[in-house]
Amino acid sequence: MVRGVTIAAGGFFGPQGRELRVPLADPHQNEKIEKFEYNGYHITNFEMESSALAGLSRLMGHKAMTVCMVIANRLIKEANTGYKNTIDTLIKTVLDRI
Repeated sequence: MVRGVTIAAGGFFGPQGRELRVPLADPHQNEKIEKFEYNGYHITNFEMESSALAGLSRLMGHKAMTVCMVIANRLIKEANTGYKNTIDTLIKTVLDRI
């Protein structure tokens, strides 16, 4: 398990550095994200759902957290196709820790 930072994207394709028939506004975005560091933490995940959960829980006065499993590393074009078994382990680990 790696402790890292998840950042939110405003969309699914272009905002996450994926080109789909339209050129990216910033083709070097993922490289910039990879180099970013804050207090020794690096960005390890890029998705779009966690920010909505955090915002809604805050508005409702709840505490919330997200735990993300990185399935694909787009920079090196690698994917973990056998991730389903690992998710069960991740869920159990997180529940034991909270």
